[in-house]
Amino acid sequence: MNARLKFASVLTRFFTQRLIQQRHVSPHTLASYRDTFRLLLRFVHTRTGTQPSDLDWEQIDAPLISSFLDHLEAHRGVTARSRNLRLTAIRSLFRYAAFELPEQAEQIQRVLAIPNKRTIHRQIGYLNRLEVDALIGTPDQSNWSGRRDHAWLLLAVQTGLRLSELTGLTRVDVHLDTGAHVRVVGKGRKERCTPLTKQTATVLRAWMQEPMRGDGQFVFPNRGGLRLSSDGVQYLLKQHVKKAQQTCISLENKRVTPHVLRHSAAMTLLHAGVDTTVIAMWLGHESVETTHIYLEADLELKRRALDKTKQPDGDLSIYRPDDALMDFLKNL
Repeated sequence: MNARLKFASVLTRFFTQRLIQQRHVSPHTLASYRDTFRLLLRFVHTRTGTQPSDLDWEQIDAPLISSFLDHLEAHRGVTARSRNLRLTAIRSLFRYAAFELPEQAEQIQRVLAIPNKRTIHRQIGYLNRLEVDALIGTPDQSNWSGRRDHAWLLLAVQTGLRLSELTGLTRVDVHLDTGAHVRVVGKGRKERCTPLTKQTATVLRAWMQEPMRGDGQFVFPNRGGLRLSSDGVQYLLKQHVKKAQQTCISLENKRVTPHVLRHSAAMTLLHAGVDTTVIAMWLGHESVETTHIYLEADLELKRRALDKTKQPDGDLSIYRPDDALMDFLKNL
């Protein structure tokens, strides 16, 4: 078999040449694509018994990829949106392969023809003030991990940082002097600075005076001093939400993720009367149109709009049952 047709060879060049050298993708995008192919290769190994390095290109065909996507939904519980994101990464590889392997055009086109799964455009979830207070109050601040979790929870709901921005935050990115703020580089390699409230700045200042672990680079490290992983943050958040549900019953009916904390920060700004263009800059949105999802989800804003309108008068009618005999005939 020609080495050029080895899947490992094409995938390696896709990452090193296409993504890193040519497109200069962000670390977040690189990690997302990496995770997609790690999942795919594990699935293929389980299905075929072939080690990833020994796979031939022809083995990764449209039926196998479709089975992989179905497996993600059925056994890993991913949403249709997450499924579509995995498919986007796979398509990107096959578009690159179209130039590398023109003789495999038929196989490549079949993969590219796999459709996205249609999804329901649901309103965003967010936490109200009582729910936020209950969540922030759950970490046990008598120990190191509790103080760390209290700090990142407060920072997340105040600044609306993305999960990758939160876990990648370094000490040089945090400025706690006059005009306290954090500096991050978000999607599209766009740099932005987000101001901190006095309360958040005070909590962060106290946290960053704790003895450093590891090389002290990351603001929120794990116990070994390394960068706190995304899975680790989601696990910790799940545990804190479970504890907060004991005192805040409304949390029992909500699915709380790191992105919900980001939405909560945006809704707090919206309720305070901040213009959506400012919220878009605050969150690092590429377009103001993206920020309209918060307007759609703001029920209180809709109620205030309803109060300003004149509604048609409706006559109150009283229900009276039909005559017993007529009711009998109607139901025959």
